[in-house]
Order: sequence, then structure tokens, then C-alpha cells
Amino acid sequence: MKQHPHLSLLFATEASTSVLAPLVAYLEAIHHLRVDVSAALPSDLSDYDAVVTPGTANGAANRELEAFVNRGGGWLALVDASPDPLPAMLGVVAEPPGPEAEMRVLFERADHPMGARLPDALYLTGRYQELRSSVDDTETLLYADWHHDHTPVLTQRRVGRGRVACTTLQAFDHPVVQQICYRLLAFLAGRPIEPDPMRVGILGYAPSVGRLHGLGIDHTTGLELHAVCDLNPVRCDQARLDFPHVRTLPTADALAAAADIDLVIVATPPNIHAANCLQMMAAGKHVVCEKPLALNRRETDALQALAQDNQVHLSCHQNRRWDPDYLAIQDSLKQGLIGELFYLETFVGGHHHPCGYWHSHAPVSGGTSYDWGAHYLDWIVSLVPRPVTAVVGTRHKRVWRDVTNADQERIQIRFDGGIEAEFMHSDIAAARKPKWYLLGTRGAITGHWQDVHTHTIDADHYYRRHEIPATEMTPDLAVFHRRAEGEIIRITPAVGQRQPYSFHRNLADHLLLGEPITAPLDDSVKVVGILEAAARSMRRGGTLEAIDGS
Repeated sequence: MKQHPHLSLLFATEASTSVLAPLVAYLEAIHHLRVDVSAALPSDLSDYDAVVTPGTANGAANRELEAFVNRGGGWLALVDASPDPLPAMLGVVAEPPGPEAEMRVLFERADHPMGARLPDALYLTGRYQELRSSVDDTETLLYADWHHDHTPVLTQRRVGRGRVACTTLQAFDHPVVQQICYRLLAFLAGRPIEPDPMRVGILGYAPSVGRLHGLGIDHTTGLELHAVCDLNPVRCDQARLDFPHVRTLPTADALAAAADIDLVIVATPPNIHAANCLQMMAAGKHVVCEKPLALNRRETDALQALAQDNQVHLSCHQNRRWDPDYLAIQDSLKQGLIGELFYLETFVGGHHHPCGYWHSHAPVSGGTSYDWGAHYLDWIVSLVPRPVTAVVGTRHKRVWRDVTNADQERIQIRFDGGIEAEFMHSDIAAARKPKWYLLGTRGAITGHWQDVHTHTIDADHYYRRHEIPATEMTPDLAVFHRRAEGEIIRITPAVGQRQPYSFHRNLADHLLLGEPITAPLDDSVKVVGILEAAARSMRRGGTLEAIDGS
């Protein structure tokens, strides 16, 4: 695990019962933060790096905060509905409150480092209230686009050896606002918000995976692609064509020895994931590994131990955490639309010949479920964040004799509390099951595959038909909700657009600033444990395999 500087924060407000509760929960989940909540400001603030209070501190509290900031501390003042004036130290005056509204909020400086990798504009709901600068050195960080004017809603200034900030925003449940608040509090405490970029090398340049990682790196502020390593000279040539500025290396040893590489993305076949990751971490590199992380728990145990011993980052490329259908399902569960989830099925496949690459060769790939299953099981362990207690796996080998992968595999999972989940990958399913089928105590969610084709003009043959892979199309999602009077209504959930390179942005946010990683290592290890137990069950004819509760 990469170590980030420790930060001690104090919320001197009723954070547990206010609009601040989501922000406090977000910060508490960041391992290197200590977050204390107090109803009142203590007389001694020496244990803290930054303090959050209502903006109307006065008397002894104001004097203590001023001394704290002058000594090098940070203070974030939250403007509330109080008519009392703000302390002069904040360098702003709060104008009278306006109406509740949805506001378009932007950084005053579009290139401000605090806004790195964040959306250009946010749409936030809350009470509109302008902050008017009362001194020349007050900097506007965020403004609301209000009546064709830029009106400050988040400001900061230096005071003595510390800094103060003030905001009228209240949307602390918004994930981007939470990121901004974390970055702001670190900045107020004197932490750098524009660290040196991560210099990245890619180990294994497969045509589909390597180039996508390169594009993700190039499109992410704070990541720089420096090197590509592949044993195949043709692939190295392709990497130089795709990214002319990159240098290519012929061996993993050369990449491990490269002093200018901070982070390695391991994109080799699964049977050598563990060995490649161990070599790079032993050389002091941070590592992101293609899925699956490894083939068994013995390998993941070794990976976790070395990452901890060497204090380096290790995670798995679970980019499907940003698929629009998964996010819509996650949001529907958070809203409680189907009550308590107790049963979940996922499916991928069809009736088609398996590919001819190593993906279909079990000694290299791990087996049928280790491919798409690494993504689908990651969804499952995220949606059901409970310990796994038992796994059953079954397989069929009936049609495709030229490959070593099974034609169909099914994995059934039992979680603590009796919740059940199932994943099936079938290459002999002439009629596909739904991609998603979830049951809850108050409803259900279904996700049916969509087959979409496009056509382009062909001067000789009139047109050409192009098939978009069903796995890349957002399925037709429906939520079925049982109302109190017994009526079941169908709801079409809001499904957003796919945002390219979200994984790489989150990776940079985590490595550079210490923000939470969306797909934590523990989940990827849990997925490998399920895959290993399922494979063991399949070999034994579908036995129930107990798991240690991870």
C-alpha cells in the first residue's frame, strides 16, 4: 500500500446529524486521515492540521482559530443561515441568502490544480449565497454562474503561516464536492496539491489492452507514459507508432531496472500476472495488474505481503466499475428501490466459437470464468459487500473440443446472511439469459441484452453492416418497485453515458492525492478466492466449497 502523509481533521459542528454527514463518512474512509467530530471547538487545537466549523465563530473560539491558523493550521468556515457577520480573517462578506436552486459551479481558474481530473462544471442544489471579497488577497476557487455573472461560493487566503477558506455550498453528498473538500483541507493544512506526475511503463503490449492503457495515461493529468515493454518486436514497433514519444524495452528485467518508472501496468497473460507483479514491486514500482489479479490465493497472499512490505501500490484493472448499467444498479440499490438485496444473477455469452487466443487455453487464462468472470464477480462482491461463506461451481464440455476452456461454467456464491449470487459464462447458449437479474425484499431489477447494428454506405455494395458487441452496449434496465399498497410499478432508471478513462483518473487521484480507490485490492483478492474455490468445486463434480469468510 502506498503511504500518504497523515492528516488530522476536526469537524467542530454537529456533523453526524447535518448535511455534513456524507462528507465526514467519505473522509473517514480514507486510511491516512484522522477525523474527529465535536459539538464545540476545543480550547487546544494542537493535535489537528485543519479544522471545519460554522463560519460565525466569535469570541474565544474566533481567537483560538486565529492563533491556530497563524501557527500554520487550516480553517474551513461553512456559511450557515446565521445573520452574524463572518470573522474578518476569512477575507469575505456573506451576502444575504438567495433562493434554493440548482447552480452551475465551476473553478475560477479552469487549470487550477485542485480541479485536476474533475469535471469542468458541477450542477449542485442548495441555497444560493454569494461571498464578496473584503480584502485584496482573497482568491476565488469556485464560482456559481448566476444571472450571467461569476459569483464566488468558495474562497481561500493565506493568514500568517496557515490558510483559511470559506464556502456557502451545502451539497456535501455530491461525490465531486467531497473530492474538492478533501483536496481543499489538505491544501489548507499545507499539503501539496500538485505533486510530481507518475511516470508509467506498460508491461505487455497486446493490441487491444496496451493501446487503451496508453490512451488512458495520455488523457489523464498526472500520468505520463514513458516506456512499453514486450518480448515481441512487432508489438514494440506498434507501440512506437501509437505513441511516438515512448521508448520500448525488450525484457521485464529492463523495465524493472528503469529508474524513471514509478508505476507499471502489467498487461501480460494471467498465468504470469503474479510473477510479473512481484518482480515490479520488488523493484520498488507501484503496480496495476490486468484482471484477474492472479490465479489463486497463494499468489494473491504473496502479492499483498510484498506490497505491504515495500509500501507500494497494488490494484487490479477493474475498469468495469464505471459501466453505466452497473452504476445505475448501484444507485438503485442505494436509493432502496428494491429493498434489501438477497439474490443476484449475472450472465454473459451466446452460442459462438471461442476465440483462438490464449483466452481459450485454460493453463494460461485460468479457465472460462477467469476472463469475463473477473469483471462480473467484481460487480457482485461490490454490490454484496459481505463475507463469502461458500462457493459451488459446475462446468460443461460438450461442443468446442479444439480449446481447453470449458464451454460453460456456472459459479454460485453464498454470502454471510444467506444472500445468494450466481455468475454464468456460456459459449453454448443459443438463447441468452438476462445480463442482470436482482431480487430484493421490495422489488427487482432486470437487465436485458441489446443487439445493436450500424450501417455505413458502400459504393459498390450499397451498405455494410457492423455489429456492436452486446457486452459493450448498455442493457435495457428496468426496476420493479412494490409500493406500500401492493402495486408493482416499473421504473426506468437513469443510465449515464460511459466516461472513457475513468479508471485511470481514479488511479491518479489515489496515487497522487490519496483519494479512495474505487476498486479496492481486497475486492480483487476476494474475486480470485471465489474463482479458485469454484474451479476446485468443478474438478470435484460441483462440491460445496467453504471459504474462510473473506
